[in-house]
Amino acid sequence: MKFQTKHQGPWLDIDENSRLTLKVYEWRFQRPEVKTGKCCHCGTCYIFCPTGCIKSHDTYFAADLDHCKGCGICAGVCPINAIKMVLEGNE
Repeated sequence: MKFQTKHQGPWLDIDENSRLTLKVYEWRFQRPEVKTGKCCHCGTCYIFCPTGCIKSHDTYFAADLDHCKGCGICAGVCPINAIKMVLEGNE
């Protein structure tokens, strides 16, 4: 396999726009689950998310699970405990 750049490796893919993308969601063993009715839409999780994957919806914030690595920081900083971490695969 020949790589196109010196930074590319078997852990990276090239998407349709030829940007290098790292699929961090494949690493996680847990994911954030938001209790949408309890979220006060304060934005604390948005501010502290290290990957910037928290997105604002009409009345709540939630992680974009395609980019979330499951670190749990959002759940840890939520002032009203509206976010809990659940094991990946548990619906």
